[in-house]
Amino acid sequence: MSAGLQPPEPVLVADLFPELLAGLLDLLSGLTQADWERPTACAGWSVKDVAAHLLGVEIGNLSQRRDAHVLGASVDGWDELVMFLNRWNEEWVRVARRISPLLLVDLLRLTGSQMNDTFCALDPHAMGGPVSWAGPQPAPVWLDLAREYTERWHHQQHLRDALERPGFADPRYLAPALAAFVRALPRAFEAVVAPQDTAVTLTITGKAGGRWSVVREQEGWTLYAGAPTHPAAEVILEADRAWRLFTRGLSAAEARTGAILQGDQALGLQVFEMVAIIA
Repeated sequence: MSAGLQPPEPVLVADLFPELLAGLLDLLSGLTQADWERPTACAGWSVKDVAAHLLGVEIGNLSQRRDAHVLGASVDGWDELVMFLNRWNEEWVRVARRISPLLLVDLLRLTGSQMNDTFCALDPHAMGGPVSWAGPQPAPVWLDLAREYTERWHHQQHLRDALERPGFADPRYLAPALAAFVRALPRAFEAVVAPQDTAVTLTITGKAGGRWSVVREQEGWTLYAGAPTHPAAEVILEADRAWRLFTRGLSAAEARTGAILQGDQALGLQVFEMVAIIA
């Protein structure tokens, strides 16, 4: 391992879920009917639809994680998983349009509070199931919780954008989201052939950012915190542009417009193929 690299630290976020929920409830309380109907970055979904999706996330998590409710659905492979979840989410949002805004906020308060208690009761260092966008192997519970955090965080950003309200972009909240998203970087490179010890560095600027590198090792590409002295390629991105790219709020072409690429262009461009959501 290069002197400039070290294993990335766990992303521990259990204490942030109550703050994120409080921010969401404050944001949604007192909206006008016109506000609820505003379009968002989620194609075809209004503010109310995105809020309903977040309610569905809580209901699904409580039913499966806390109550061990088995859905009976099985999928085979990434493409099938994406199709299944997209269909599942659309069906839920369509039905949830029957829920009034006032009741929707009440249900988010109820389920969100129960979900926070469930998350806090988990051992973050135990092993759990895979986090699909990070890889097919079993993952520690803290990464699973970090994935859940990013789901709630980035959809709240969509709501704040649509409502023209300040984002939840303080480093306390944005930094763990970015640190979780970059766990998808090795998967973006899994089909890339390169000599052993080839390193590609991603630098995200700003107080919430950092530097991470993927290194080609014998068993595949491995993520590290930091950067070697001379990576084969480096991509430098602003934090706001980075999270939008990783959640498909920006296309690769749009993100490249404001990025700096140094070194091997083909390797650097592979960073823009990274996706840290199931979509």
